[in-house]
Amino acid sequence: MDSRRRVPRTDAVLADPRLAAAAARLGRGIVKAAVAGAQERARAGEIAAEDVPDAAVAALPATAASLRPVVNATGVLLHTNLGRAPLSAAARAAVEQAAGCTDVEFDLVTGHRGRRGRGTLAALTAACPAAEAAHVVNNNAAALVLAATVLAQGREIVISRGEMVEIGDGFRLPALLASTGARLREVGTTNRTSAADYAEAVGPDTGFVLKVHPSNFRIEGFTAQAAVRDLTGLGVPVVADIGSGLLAPEPALPDEPDAATVLTEGADLVTASGDKLLGGPQAGLLLGRAELVERLRRHPLARALRVGKLTLAALEASLRGPETPTAHALHADVAGLRERAALLAKELRDLDALAVDSVARVGGGGAPGVELPSAAVSLPGHRAEPLRRAGIVGRVESGRLLLDLRAVPAGLDLAARVRDALGA
Repeated sequence: MDSRRRVPRTDAVLADPRLAAAAARLGRGIVKAAVAGAQERARAGEIAAEDVPDAAVAALPATAASLRPVVNATGVLLHTNLGRAPLSAAARAAVEQAAGCTDVEFDLVTGHRGRRGRGTLAALTAACPAAEAAHVVNNNAAALVLAATVLAQGREIVISRGEMVEIGDGFRLPALLASTGARLREVGTTNRTSAADYAEAVGPDTGFVLKVHPSNFRIEGFTAQAAVRDLTGLGVPVVADIGSGLLAPEPALPDEPDAATVLTEGADLVTASGDKLLGGPQAGLLLGRAELVERLRRHPLARALRVGKLTLAALEASLRGPETPTAHALHADVAGLRERAALLAKELRDLDALAVDSVARVGGGGAPGVELPSAAVSLPGHRAEPLRRAGIVGRVESGRLLLDLRAVPAGLDLAARVRDALGA
């Protein structure tokens, strides 16, 4: 008899108690797709017909979403393609609690409508006392769009030519700002822009002066840029896009701007990302003068850009909770990383594993050019693909796969994960 006729029917396989339970957890469509895949493997002779139920169970995803968790062993702490900052345990717990019905916009004491995200906004201003008020939108680009729309629609934004950046995936800051109906008034040159350049350009049609931190590149040599403090007497608001989301000075990154310092220097409004060095969820932060923040909050566009309860919960917990994984990775002890690498290489010595020094970076549009000494385990380059398919992402240098440990949690059994992925 044709072996393909022995492949069990779909309804018979779905009746397996394990798959029936999975259908209640993941949805019938996902489970049925796994069954169909296992049946096709049986028809192709890859597995025996009686193994179809087991193969279907093995093919089930962990959740009903297609996103898969990965181990970031690239040495890039904030890898945009890997979701930037991983959330802390406190933030994950807050997200889980907020996933049901919650008082996101309801006052349980009065029984009336409450200020949306009031706890998160209070946490932001507590973390950055230099800000009179705060507002949160869905990312930093949205924060800039809101500021440009409210303050400069039909007017001019004065900006240095050296700060006309591309922010990734082909999106360019000039096009983003022009989409709001504002006009860009470029001043200075790529490598040098003075306070006088700004002063000469400011006039009755100026909406605001924009300072942008070039967070994903660095220009060296004959350069000069005006500081925020030099632009505060021009009679128009000064908006500073600091990008990477530091709220206070970070000793490990002395050249990276932070919101507290920039506001103290006289900026009227600061925009930043929540999922970079702050270590929280994707969000756009607006911090500054209460009158400006309120104007932005009350504009109709703010409704389209607002964040949901899960973002608010994760952001507040990231601000109030313990050290984030990003901060932990940034401050990791190099000696400790080398010790971990040596132990991991010993556990994987039969796979030609070697403990080596490495260089990590902040990434995600933060601290360009800054090198962070690190440690890694080096494996033969052909191991990169099977490990990547199993969700372990490193980087290949000189034909060897490096698994950099700076952003890998110390409690993760990476040796076991590698062996499972390679079947070794």
